[in-house]
Amino acid sequence: MKKWLSLLFIGFFTVVVLAACAPDREEEASAGDSNSDSNSSSESSEGDMPEKPEKLVVWEDKDKGIALEPAIASFEEKYGIKVEYKELDMATKMGEQLRLDGPAGTGPDVLTLPHDQIGQFAIEGLLSPLEVDSSVTDLYTKASIQAQTYDGNLYGLPKSTETPVFIYNKEHMTEVPEDFDELFEFTKDFNNGDQYGFLALWDNFYFANSIMSGYGGYVFGEEEGSLNPQDLGLNNEGAVEGAEYIQQWYEEVFPSGIVGESGGSAKDGLFQEGNVAAMMDGPWAYQALNEAGIDYGVAPLPKLPNGEYPQTFVGVKGWHLSSASENKEWATELIKWITNEENAKIRYEETNEIPPVTALIEDPIIADNEKARAVAVQSERAVPMPNIPEMAEVWEPMAQALQVVATGKEEPESALNEAQDTIETQIKLNHSGD
Repeated sequence: MKKWLSLLFIGFFTVVVLAACAPDREEEASAGDSNSDSNSSSESSEGDMPEKPEKLVVWEDKDKGIALEPAIASFEEKYGIKVEYKELDMATKMGEQLRLDGPAGTGPDVLTLPHDQIGQFAIEGLLSPLEVDSSVTDLYTKASIQAQTYDGNLYGLPKSTETPVFIYNKEHMTEVPEDFDELFEFTKDFNNGDQYGFLALWDNFYFANSIMSGYGGYVFGEEEGSLNPQDLGLNNEGAVEGAEYIQQWYEEVFPSGIVGESGGSAKDGLFQEGNVAAMMDGPWAYQALNEAGIDYGVAPLPKLPNGEYPQTFVGVKGWHLSSASENKEWATELIKWITNEENAKIRYEETNEIPPVTALIEDPIIADNEKARAVAVQSERAVPMPNIPEMAEVWEPMAQALQVVATGKEEPESALNEAQDTIETQIKLNHSGD
C-alpha cells in the first residue's frame, strides 16, 4: 500500500500545453527584469551574503532536467555561480543516495523530494530548514506551503502539485454534475450491468479521505502549526458520516469488482474501454486515456451532499536544502530562484507538472487548459497528505476498515473505531522515541 502510494506521486501529467500562450523564455526568466514581483522576492542583497562558492549542485528528478536548465542559466547569469545538476529517480534513489553522499560530503546542495518524505529526512538530520520571509512563501498556495512544513519549520519551496480530480467521458456525460446528489441519480439511471455512471476507489484511504474529510474527519490534528500524531480524527462524527456515504455508493451503485487490490485495474479497464461515464482519479491517469483514444474532460470534484467540497490529499514535490551543504545561504537563493513565478511557468511548459504558484492558476497557460486548471483548483481545496512518519501506520488499518464498510461486512462506526485503535497502538509501539 505504501509502495503504491509512493509510485502514485511520481506519475506525470500529459496535459496539452497551449504553446501560443508561452512567452519568450529569455525575456521570461531574465534576471535583469527589475519589474518582476516574483524575481524581486527571490533577490537578496549580496552584501549580506557570504562569499560566493564556485558552484552549487542540484539533484533533479529523472528526465526532468530540461525544465531546470533555463532557471540555472538565468541564475548563473545573475549571480556568477556555476550550477551543476544530476538526475536521479526521486522515488527510489534520491533518499538512499542522500543518506550515503550527504555525510560523505559528495551530495547535493539542493534536491527535490515528494513532500511525504520530508518528515523522515528531517528526523534523520539530512535536511535543513529554509530561512525565507513571507514575501517568498506568499507566492504559493497555502496547502503547498503546509506540505513543505514539518514540526513548525519550512523545509522546502514547492515546485509542483497533484491531486485526484473528476474525469469524465464526453461521449456519456456532456456536463459535470453540480454535486454528488446529482451524480448519484445520474449513476443509478446510467448503470445497466455493463456500463457505469461513476466509479471511485473509496475502499482506498488515499481516495476515501476526501469524502471523510469533506464531512469533518481528519487524520492528524494540528497543534501550533504542527501535526499532532496523538490527535486522530479518523472515527469522529464527520468521519463516520463520510464512511456511511461511501457505503451507500457501494450498496446501491458501485459494482463489486472495484474493491480490493484488483479494484484499480478493474476501474481503469472499464473506463478505458468506454464503459464508464466518470471516475475519480488523478492526472497520472491522463496518459493511458490518451492512448486509449477516450475523449475525456476533467473538472474539480463536485460538492458533497452537505454542501462542502471533497478535501482530497494533495501531493507536493519541492526543492530542499541538504544539511550537508557548505553553501546554505546561496543554495537557499537558488531554491528561491528556480521556484519563482517565471521559472515555475517554464517548468510547466516542459513537464506539464502543475506549479502551486497562486498567480499562475489564473494565467492563460493554465486557466485556459481544462486538465491543468482542474488540478490547480482542486489542489486549492485539498489538504496536504501528512508528512510525519506516523502516517505510515494509517494506511493499512484504514484500508481494512474501508473494505469491510464497502462490502457491508461491518458498520462504519465500529470499523473506524477498530482502525483508530489499531493506529494509536502502532504509533505508540513504533514512534514513541520520535
